[in-house]
Amino acid sequence: MNNFNQWAARHPQAAAELQAALGAVPWPANDLTDGKSEAWAQQQVRLNWAKHSVVGRDGARVHGMAWRNNVGATPARCKHCGEKQQPVRYGLANDSQRLNEAVKSHDVIGIIPRLIRPQDVGAIVGQFGSIETKRPGWKYTGKNQEQGQANWGALIRKLGGFATFSTGEIEL
Repeated sequence: MNNFNQWAARHPQAAAELQAALGAVPWPANDLTDGKSEAWAQQQVRLNWAKHSVVGRDGARVHGMAWRNNVGATPARCKHCGEKQQPVRYGLANDSQRLNEAVKSHDVIGIIPRLIRPQDVGAIVGQFGSIETKRPGWKYTGKNQEQGQANWGALIRKLGGFATFSTGEIEL
């Protein structure tokens, strides 16, 4: 990317926040900043996640952290002979095509700081968190991909983690 405008076109939410922080004129709204896309919803989730914080017994404030979880597979070929090899798989719970069909990990993965209450008062622990982002206005249909994502969420919650679908709003 050669300049700010090109970068801002690819990352409108970040551009708007940068301009606001610098006291500049806000970036013009488009379909990524007015809440119509999954990319916008994902940016909102990550921003809200980072705002979540707790204060530990030492007085230090600890914020949540979240990362994008890209899931997929890319074809692979031997660089010497060109022969096709097993695809390179990436993303959580994507060890095999069969597993990925049953359980689809979410778009955003992170750690939610939690202040432990009666026992170990003041200790902070990190709870595993997972959010599947969808464009605003989305409704669950139960189709294959959504069912796999729901299965992942159920697994995370069963093991004590936090998992949900989101169109941009979250309450951790």
